[in-house]
Amino acid sequence: MNCMATLKHISSKNSDYTAIEAYLVYQHDAFTGKQLLDEQGKPKLRDSYLLDTLECGDFSFATACLLANRKYGKNTQHGDIKSHQYIISFDPRDAADNGLTMEKAQALGLKFCSENFPGHPAIVCTHPDGHNRSGNIHVHIVIGSIRTREVERKPYMQKPRDWLEGMKHSSTAQTMRHLRVEVMELCEGAGLYQIDLLNGSKERVSEAEYWARRRGQQKLDLANAALTAAGQQPRQKKFETAKEILRKQILDVLDNAVNFEDFSDRLMQQYGIAVKESRGQLSVLPAGRTKFIRAKHLGDKFDKAAVLATLQANTERKPKAQFKQDTIGKLIDIQSRMTEGKGIGYKRWLTKHNLKVMSQTVKLLQEKNLTDEDALNQRIAELETKYHDSLAVVKDLEGRMKFNKELRYHIVAYTSTKNVAQQLKTAKQPAAFEEQHRAELTAYRAATAYFKANNITKLPSPKKLEAEYAQLASEKAKFYEQYKETKEELLKLKTAKQNVASFFREEEPAQQER
Repeated sequence: MNCMATLKHISSKNSDYTAIEAYLVYQHDAFTGKQLLDEQGKPKLRDSYLLDTLECGDFSFATACLLANRKYGKNTQHGDIKSHQYIISFDPRDAADNGLTMEKAQALGLKFCSENFPGHPAIVCTHPDGHNRSGNIHVHIVIGSIRTREVERKPYMQKPRDWLEGMKHSSTAQTMRHLRVEVMELCEGAGLYQIDLLNGSKERVSEAEYWARRRGQQKLDLANAALTAAGQQPRQKKFETAKEILRKQILDVLDNAVNFEDFSDRLMQQYGIAVKESRGQLSVLPAGRTKFIRAKHLGDKFDKAAVLATLQANTERKPKAQFKQDTIGKLIDIQSRMTEGKGIGYKRWLTKHNLKVMSQTVKLLQEKNLTDEDALNQRIAELETKYHDSLAVVKDLEGRMKFNKELRYHIVAYTSTKNVAQQLKTAKQPAAFEEQHRAELTAYRAATAYFKANNITKLPSPKKLEAEYAQLASEKAKFYEQYKETKEELLKLKTAKQNVASFFREEEPAQQER
């Protein structure tokens, strides 16, 4: 299973904003969360980190947040969310394969923060390593919950709270979907490893599995340290739980199988894993176990509908032409930069940079036969239409997939609890029966209410719904690819248009001076 950049969100009700910076700057125990102290009893700084603040003015992050709370009269209650933290963790392979450094990661984090959380006091901090020395560079982006200025409304912003001054940030499903797309595109633009964060990337790691992983890694590290001290080379550096190994084995087979029978046979032949289908669910039995594990408990990718969708996609898979990755930068206004007191050496660098950018711009426009202004504007208009159309289709498909999943859930609940509901009608002691079967009756009533609300009088078959879900997932994947490619080309052409306009604006004063 490939690694990838991931996005994690944490909200905090802690009113001590200084504790946030302390966590980012000082070492903490991985298990207790307490600060580590040196021999003099002072907090130990992290070995390496990069930290910047945004939208804080002349104040610290903590002071900027407290001033915002006071100005807008918010975050006065214990239960109020005071800050939000977003963590972008890059693939460990990015450092060696793609040249990712802490400096580059910090720059990407600052760009991500300024584009997606404008108006919020923020800390951006990059660390060189993750838990258990996993080697993945990651960026912490912490924002104060209150926006201190009105910002430009973006297409993903649905309510006034998303752009007005004095409003609080809300990490809704819509917001997270947008941010995941932004992380995907950020990594793609930087040439880093990435997969689709919107489709089946979530693993269902229980708290028990999480701590088993942590304890196992700690024991392995101690054993490896002993081997190294004895002059021996450790064979394994990363501990994996039984479920992690199982996930890898299933995905290894799933990547190549073309139908369910092929998938089942390969699992048994390669890894001794039995798979069965019961009541619309997949379950797997690894070698050495006596009890089946529900596949969906391993993660979203292992749900029956997701597995069938992958198998269907495998049968339709064709080599895709790689979308041309034309790098194109933006021209920098040399005159405005020189007024900031920069030296002659900086001016020479800016001049070289702009020449390189214009060379890239001209090359791109020539390759696409868009050197004429009218042709360029027409192509941009076409791409904007295509971009919005494909995005609308993706959103529509997501909505239909959600409804499909909800309907399947309620159908299963209804069919499994219908007998209990019928028994209630003839029960000699209805109140006692009600109390004894409260869970089943609640699920039954929720299902019937859902059917009524959606005008469903005849229940479709679960198999039909599963097939429909697989088809929707396949269609969504195609349109999402179209959306990504269209957006990328649109951004490049808009940048090229701006560069050309900026270039001629700079040329006019230069000619007048002659």
